[in-house]
Amino acid sequence: MTGEVRVLLVDDDPLVCSGLELMLSMAEGVTVVGSVGDGDQVITAVHRHRPDVVLMDLRMPRTDGITATRAVLALPDPPRVLVLTTFDEDEVVLRAVEAGAAGFLLKTASPAEITSSVRSVAAGESVLSPASVRHVFAHVAADPVVTQRRQTAQRLATLTERERQIAVLVARGLSNADVARALFVSEATVKSHLGSALSRLGCTNRVELAVLAERAGWLRDGV
Repeated sequence: MTGEVRVLLVDDDPLVCSGLELMLSMAEGVTVVGSVGDGDQVITAVHRHRPDVVLMDLRMPRTDGITATRAVLALPDPPRVLVLTTFDEDEVVLRAVEAGAAGFLLKTASPAEITSSVRSVAAGESVLSPASVRHVFAHVAADPVVTQRRQTAQRLATLTERERQIAVLVARGLSNADVARALFVSEATVKSHLGSALSRLGCTNRVELAVLAERAGWLRDGV
């Protein structure tokens, strides 16, 4: 990536936000375009400020950084997310990486390291704190649950939006007629799209489709 790197700060501590803004404002080619104090404000701020990188805290009162990261990365053409937190635990790091964060840094990182990481993430690279780098990617690669979810997401990404809508409703137990009424389409249309979805996913029946949807989190997340 070339040119200015636009950064959105997400942290419930105003002093942390102020310090990060002051620090990043001294870096050439980096601009803080906004800041918010909780994860539930991130999506609105992303739409408003169009950042390249979201510098995300994890612990916040209403919506935590992991949940907010997932929401950001579900957007069309999303910014990159760099997690900046006070604690470094294997499970938390893995959850951040699994959620799609492109980087993970401790708040004890030096200004130079934070600035460099912002630039690297904006350029499409991944960064981890030195304390985490020795084990995170090995764990993610070896974790069957993470691998399964990633593979499932790749399969489901082949569906069209209409196929996806129908797949979710079918996975929740609705009949073709119920789905047709819910989406205001004909039952023949439902059958056609459902057949296409099953074929794309390599599923032979509705049960297999429901299993895939559950693995992807579509049923739990209210998609």
